[in-house]
Amino acid sequence: MTARTRIKVCGMKDGAEANGLVAMGIDALGFIFVAASPRNIEPDKAREIIASLPPFVDAVGVFVDQELDVVNDIVRYCGLSMVQLHGNESPQYCEAVKCRVVKTFSLRPDTEPSETNPFYDPYLGIVSGFLVDTYHEKLAGGTGQVFDWEQLKKSRPAGPLILAGGLGPDNIGEAIRQVRPFAVDVNSGVEIAPGVKDIAKAEWLVATVREADRLFCA
Repeated sequence: MTARTRIKVCGMKDGAEANGLVAMGIDALGFIFVAASPRNIEPDKAREIIASLPPFVDAVGVFVDQELDVVNDIVRYCGLSMVQLHGNESPQYCEAVKCRVVKTFSLRPDTEPSETNPFYDPYLGIVSGFLVDTYHEKLAGGTGQVFDWEQLKKSRPAGPLILAGGLGPDNIGEAIRQVRPFAVDVNSGVEIAPGVKDIAKAEWLVATVREADRLFCA
């Protein structure tokens, strides 16, 4: 689909960090609106950071089973260009969100291909992409754990694939070689602490992605 892997960094809480990431070529920034998350951000702060971003950088709101009206209010107030849904949101719910939607699916170690594709298929033509993450019994995302990418050889959504789950500069090149995703979603792999980004790691990650694109995606 593309010769350039897009990069999203999630869990933003600081404006200077956000603009530093954009300056190095990050395509999208994620803002987590989940009270239980250590990376949760208040709408007022997200709005302030998003207002400082240059054009052509996506601001992505992350939600888990929030009331639809709440999501749409935050979309409008913060100026989100996209939302990423990590809960049990239905295709009808996704269709009613007032911006583009990425729907997240978590793969269990024992997930078989015949079980997986029906998860994706009802969302085709409704959402803009599919994020595939590592399954965790208690967490809806941000596990910092890698799943077996071999599963995606037989259990791949028909739409754009965003790969998540324990990605960082040390494994991102191999992830791109194996999976060839449309985009990668990184969080704890470029952090010093939850919500505090390590700019040196982020620069290393971007350089590794670009080298992997040159080798495997041209």
